[in-house]
Amino acid sequence: MKVSQKDPEKLIWEQMQQMRSPSGTPIPVPGQQSRALPKLMVWLILFVSATYVIYTLKLVTSSRAACDDDLFTESFQSHRHYLRTNPNTTTQSSSEPLISNQTVHVKTPETRRRTELNDIVFGIAASAKLWDQRKNYIKLWWKPNNMRGIVWLDNPVKKATEIGLPPVKISGDTSRFAYKNRQGHRSAIRISRIVSETLKLGMKDVKWFVMGDDDTVFVTDNLVRVLNKYDHNQYYYIGSLSESHLQNIYFSYGMAYGGGGFAISYPLAKALQQMQDKCIQRYPGLYGSDDRMQACMAELGVPLTKELGFHQYDVYGNLFGLLAAHPVTPLVSLHHLDVVEPIFPNVTRVQALQRLTIPMKLDSAGLMQQSICYDSTRTWTISVSWGFAVQILRGVLSPREIEMPSRTFLNWYRRADYTAYAFNTRPVSRNPCQKPFVFYMRSARMDALTNQTVSEYARHRVPHPACKWKMANPAELDRVVVYKKPDPDLWERSPRRNCCRVLESKRNSMVVNVGVCREGEISGI
Repeated sequence: MKVSQKDPEKLIWEQMQQMRSPSGTPIPVPGQQSRALPKLMVWLILFVSATYVIYTLKLVTSSRAACDDDLFTESFQSHRHYLRTNPNTTTQSSSEPLISNQTVHVKTPETRRRTELNDIVFGIAASAKLWDQRKNYIKLWWKPNNMRGIVWLDNPVKKATEIGLPPVKISGDTSRFAYKNRQGHRSAIRISRIVSETLKLGMKDVKWFVMGDDDTVFVTDNLVRVLNKYDHNQYYYIGSLSESHLQNIYFSYGMAYGGGGFAISYPLAKALQQMQDKCIQRYPGLYGSDDRMQACMAELGVPLTKELGFHQYDVYGNLFGLLAAHPVTPLVSLHHLDVVEPIFPNVTRVQALQRLTIPMKLDSAGLMQQSICYDSTRTWTISVSWGFAVQILRGVLSPREIEMPSRTFLNWYRRADYTAYAFNTRPVSRNPCQKPFVFYMRSARMDALTNQTVSEYARHRVPHPACKWKMANPAELDRVVVYKKPDPDLWERSPRRNCCRVLESKRNSMVVNVGVCREGEISGI
């Protein structure tokens, strides 16, 4: 067994001796080959990986070049098509490449030009019966050299052409239209067609048509500010509601009331004109012109865009509570001026509005805007409705209360109570000590040295009930002077009330500053 075991070993040794090379160098044995194999595999993997990476890079490069070629081909074909369809177009010089190697930039649309007063055309509804009286309201706000519009009358009047008034025209015949509302008047059909009839006059470069009544006063600068928020190339129907909740229920909460005024963009006016006559025929039972207009807007699918600065003023009595707590929005219009009391006491309605035009010219953006502050030394609450009035109340009332209109007016339906308003109101205080002392604006001017408006407010001298509170009495003041820097960009920012600060408080006068709230400033004592 031992001999047989050694024989194979000897045989293998002899074979190995015979396998030596002629030069005497030994051929690697099997153990040495197994150690060299891993190195060979590593080099093979590296070679395959490098080949794959190079191939991938080449493929990506060739695809990008093909896409560039397609882009060039499409651009060239588009350019050739444009030249064929526009033969009068001036081509590039032959020395310039048709398509450069730089990135192709798509031209963006030009910035929309801001609306100016001359871009608006007014349609004013008037009646011959009241023309001599109400034309004086129009003269307050009409600017003959800067504005365009037509007064539409039902019948001819004497002296129709006057300085300071827009041209006068007679509305078209509406006898062919049915009218079946027993409580209304068929003049509503005539008035509802004013925008369409104005459009037919063919005025150029019109962006907006604005509708109003002959007893409506517009603050035209604020009207322009509001309309600049919207694209006149789109369909827009802009206005506001009635102050009467019952009015809005009877007619519509989606309707712009015509007395307060509303605006219609030019494209929408064109669409309205094309279908309005047929639309009117479908609604013979409606009451007025504004609900007929809204019915046609509903058929066109255009909702009301509400702007609170258009004021219908479906109220009676004294507007003080509404004007002294005007919402934080530009004052655009005032209506029903023949129905309510003059906004300033002891003068006629027209004289009162003439006084209002003084601060309107100085700082129209800030007109009627409310500011609330406190005199901590005397524990008074002060509310400034700039350009109109200042109120001083004993004690500390929160801004939440003061910004709510007090009920100095009556609802349109006189039997209804305060719940018939379409907004929150607060009752006039029954406490004799908290009856407000009102100071109405007497004058306003611009101080060129300080670039500030200086408005003076005189106390309205009416009897006040006796007060037993042991505190300073506002009746000792004769006037309040308010300094305010004009802020034409007020409505370019987010809505916020201005802040007011008591600068000086003497025995018979008070000086207040009104302006943009500082960092961290609030209305608080």
